[in-house]
Amino acid sequence: MQQNPPELRPDLARARIPDDRRDGQPTIGMVSLGCPKALVDSERILTRLRAEGYAISADYHGADAVVVNTCGFLDSAKAESLDAIGEALRENGRVIVTGCLGAEPDYITGAHPKVLAVTGPHQYEQVLDAVHAAVPPQPDPFIDLLPASGVSLTPRHYSYLKISEGCNHKCKFCIIPDMRGRLVSRPAHAVVREAERLVQAGVRELLVISQDTSAYGLDLKHATDRGHRAHITDLARDLGSLGAWVRLHYVYPYPHVRDLIPLMADGLVLPYLDIPFQHAHPDVLRRMARPAAAAKTLDEIAAWRDICPDITLRSTFIVGYPGETEAEFQTLLDWLDEAQLDRVGAFQYENVKGARANDLPDHVPAEVKQDRFARFMEKAQAISAAKLEAKVDQRIQVIVDEVDERGATCRTKADAPEIDGNLFIDEGFDALSPGDIVTVTVDEAGDYDLWGTLER
Repeated sequence: MQQNPPELRPDLARARIPDDRRDGQPTIGMVSLGCPKALVDSERILTRLRAEGYAISADYHGADAVVVNTCGFLDSAKAESLDAIGEALRENGRVIVTGCLGAEPDYITGAHPKVLAVTGPHQYEQVLDAVHAAVPPQPDPFIDLLPASGVSLTPRHYSYLKISEGCNHKCKFCIIPDMRGRLVSRPAHAVVREAERLVQAGVRELLVISQDTSAYGLDLKHATDRGHRAHITDLARDLGSLGAWVRLHYVYPYPHVRDLIPLMADGLVLPYLDIPFQHAHPDVLRRMARPAAAAKTLDEIAAWRDICPDITLRSTFIVGYPGETEAEFQTLLDWLDEAQLDRVGAFQYENVKGARANDLPDHVPAEVKQDRFARFMEKAQAISAAKLEAKVDQRIQVIVDEVDERGATCRTKADAPEIDGNLFIDEGFDALSPGDIVTVTVDEAGDYDLWGTLER
């Protein structure tokens, strides 16, 4: 399970959260686990609490209570969430649990009966009620003021922008629709208004997220409201007009996705698509209850690259899905050879309580899953290394994430934070600051990262 970003544990967050509490002010800590969508939920909870007069603690011992926002997607993620709850109980003692694992309250209280309350995913009001009961608020309307962008758990120069909740897919390995419900899109004007506030507050990169970004607005019948249409193409165009980098995550390859590619070629949004392909063999995709059109997907990829040659494609895959044969796995390797995806990750299949895939026959032995995972990642690494080597001597734009005495850590347009690689500048970086967008010449390439020289 990914914790986004790692520095957000209360005991590690001093660099991110200023200690500006007043005497006697009630104080809350936050542990945010799981995906960026959960991180946005954490930001919303903290924003509401800050407006009610709570301070935000950067460590366990400085907090009157701790909120743990959990992940419950995989059994391994559930175990890590239970560990985080246990750590918060040991270090603080007063813990409120929310997030995806909160959909299984008995599972949590069975392991940790001393938690104060358990709420499910994106149940903001219930979380606030639990905090109020544990630590009564003491707001001061003359002091407790918020910036327009609210409380952010990411660096000031980038921010996640959630455009919808839930999902209408019925993938057999996934329980997200059970935990978060069916697709519920935010009105486009509300998304654009939030993006405008973020950009005005100094955000240079907007990371658009949802469970199914391509389906945005489907539940609203793509209605137009206050000049903004609830369709991903129109929304991407609106966001691209704000002057910040716009990066699209979790995009399913529906036919209308091809309408986004000209926006990338024109520079309105970043030439980057994060697409969860999951597998390439049609029989495996059918067992997953996903669209079984890998060959057509290769045609789509070729068409996208024809329109926007610089497009970066990232995806994740599942190896060792129940019933996966060696021949089916080899089809996946062959498909990856042909697709030449730029950024690739993989998971070894594991059962998830409540998922229909648990009941499929012919589960793959653990040692076979491990072998296939290693072979898959070896091929993906070789593709990544070759693609990055081709960038040597190119002039590219990067955004600066961090600067210390050793150098500047940056990202190219092909790199999402906490997920993809970095570009490092180790000379002439003294004048750089996080959020700067600068041009570099690429000097060296590794398997996943680049090194470059700042252009003057």
